[in-house]
This record gives sequence, C-alpha cells and structure tokens, in this order.
Amino acid sequence: MNYTIRHEQPKDYKEVENLTRESFWNVYRPGCLEHYVLHLYRDRPDFIPELDYVLEVDGKIIGHVMYAHSHIDCKDGTKLPIMTFGPISIAPGYKLKGWGTILLNYSMGKALEMGCGALAICGKFGFYGKCGFEVAKNRGILYEDDPTADYFLIKELKPNFLNGVEGTYKDPEGYFVDQDAAEAFDKQFPPKEKQVLPGQL
Repeated sequence: MNYTIRHEQPKDYKEVENLTRESFWNVYRPGCLEHYVLHLYRDRPDFIPELDYVLEVDGKIIGHVMYAHSHIDCKDGTKLPIMTFGPISIAPGYKLKGWGTILLNYSMGKALEMGCGALAICGKFGFYGKCGFEVAKNRGILYEDDPTADYFLIKELKPNFLNGVEGTYKDPEGYFVDQDAAEAFDKQFPPKEKQVLPGQL
C-alpha cells in the first residue's frame, strides 16, 4: 500500500480526534481520554507542531502522533530538556501491521533533526523495546508517580546524551485532563459502549 506521512492540518483535527478515540477506546480504561488530551494539547506552549504528523495509507488517515517538550529533573538540580510523544494512534483495522513502527521511527528521526537528545514515554516495552527504548529506571531516571515503573521508558536519540544523568521525570501537565470535561467533549462523537476489560489500568 502507498503511504504518506505529513503534518496534521486544521482540517484534519476532527478526523484525527475520532481516529485517536477509536484507537484508544477501552484500551487503558472504559472509554478513553486521549482524544480530549489531543484536542486541548494543540493550544499548549509545550506542543511541538513541527512533530505533529498524520500517516495516510491510500489517501486515508490511519495514524497520528504528537510530541511535547518535557524535561528530566536531575539530581544536581538542573533540568535536562527532552521530549515525550503521544498519543500515537493507529486505526483499529491497521494495528499490528507495522504502521505504528513506521510512524514512530519517522517522527523520531525528525525529532533528532530538531536537536532532541532523548525521548520518554509510558508504554508497553513489548512494542517500544523494538524501537530502541529501554526501561528508564535502569538508567537511573525514575518516573515521579511510580519510581518502580517498568512501563516508563526512555530512548537516547543522541548517543551518550544520558550518560551520568540521574533524576526524575513527570508527564507534562497537559496530559492530565478533567474527566467530567472529557465526558462532555466525548458527546460530540458517535455513541460507543464503555467496557471494563482485562489489562486496563
């Protein structure tokens, strides 16, 4: 299939928010919040429009990723600028076919071109480990909300960028949203059944 990766445009916003909703529905919780996070994040100062990409297959948007500025609070009192990304969304019918890896690898290359030294993400090592991520606590970088987390991952984009770095990381504020406001926002979309499923948070 022919595919294109391009910057998201304002005309794509609603379609991409629906894609994000479809991708995350009932995955981490009954329903999802990720489409509302994305909706609000585009107006935040830490949002990186240069790394806001959609993936089209045969002219149809089937994937999306966004990036944000973040940092590590180092033990020496300094803040080390890095980036985080997500939500990264792939349409349900296209999951487990390599499209997420294609989109992630492309966007990580663009992040490196912008000077990013490292990326942090909370996610499944089974997927992100294949893209070069490692468990962050093994590098002395802890997730502030759960210092023992095996799901907090990090990847150097610049070799040795994290050498000697120890500290903590916290998700940017924009990743935390009001659940009542998210429920109200979700009413703009077609009704979907919320389910409690194994593996949710």
